[in-house]
Amino acid sequence: MQPADFLSRKPPIVQDSTVYVNHEIPKDDPLVQRLFKGIVDGKRASLAESITLAESTHPRKRAQAQVLLEEILEHQRETSRHQLHKFSSFRIGLSGPPGAGKSTFIEAFGKFLTDQGKKVAVLAVDPSSSTTGGSLLGDKTRMPELSRDMNAYIRPSPSAGTLGGVTRCTNDAIVLCEGAGYDVVLVETVGVGQSEFAVADMVDMFVLLIPPAGGDELQGIKKGIVEVADTVVVNKADGDLIPAARRIQAEYISALKFVRSRTQHWKPKVTRISSVTKEGIPELWEMISEFQKTMLQTGQMELKRERQHKVWMWNHIKDAILELFKENPVVKSNIPKLEYLVSKSTITPGYAADVLLQEFKNAFNASDKAK
Repeated sequence: MQPADFLSRKPPIVQDSTVYVNHEIPKDDPLVQRLFKGIVDGKRASLAESITLAESTHPRKRAQAQVLLEEILEHQRETSRHQLHKFSSFRIGLSGPPGAGKSTFIEAFGKFLTDQGKKVAVLAVDPSSSTTGGSLLGDKTRMPELSRDMNAYIRPSPSAGTLGGVTRCTNDAIVLCEGAGYDVVLVETVGVGQSEFAVADMVDMFVLLIPPAGGDELQGIKKGIVEVADTVVVNKADGDLIPAARRIQAEYISALKFVRSRTQHWKPKVTRISSVTKEGIPELWEMISEFQKTMLQTGQMELKRERQHKVWMWNHIKDAILELFKENPVVKSNIPKLEYLVSKSTITPGYAADVLLQEFKNAFNASDKAK
């Protein structure tokens, strides 16, 4: 079978002007148009409903979500023509070990930004939320003041079960929040597995939040996370912890000298703040604004987003192909047996994977010949 034959079956998308829209859902779909108008008008209820739509695994709802996202992107392109630069928002990723005070920091930092007239969206990335019963970091009860602020929107992590599913939903949520006029989008991670690196591929600036502790308490911070951080923030620098916070700040300043910068235009900085007394938060925002200005002026932000959007595309493809693979009847029937043999070390994981992949190829080829 030639590639052209495969593509000619029923393309999932068709080209419409300069953008791609879903073949099965028209642009004037009533739900899409209602949500689009609500988002553009800045209605939080419409934003929440739109993100829920994007998180859905139902084929039609997913298709409607994609058309809505295309409408939002097209609207942003039109709006950006009248702005100084093409980006209407700034995306900030936040990670840190347990005990770093992430929720308290987001509450204090978010309130500082809304007091400055900014609109702030907080999105959580927690792949474990489906097994723990919900996202801890996205829990609005941990941010009581910010959750009541009309210029803030807090969204718990989707319970998609896999990191790929969670990141896909979060990528879409970022676009929807920007379409609703949020100036700053904060993406927080629970700090488990690869979620920090996934967040680093979603944002313009990655912030590592650490507590004023040393030794065993900081062993959970992987070296790779420090290497992708654009700034390190020592939190809880108040009361009896001020000396410890100063010490940790000095240690990280020294350590970062040996870490290669991700861009020649910015050297990662280490700052000290208190989410309780709010000391250091205005200075932190100044530094973040300096980073944003530098990345815009040098064109690095545009290049970074272009690269990230390609990563998003391939992540979506990987996630979709994995689901397609697991739902194949032949593969599905063999998974329990092969998982058992692997768990008992009867066969190697690599061999089991090869068997399943070959079964998938055979099933695909057989169905293709039958057509």
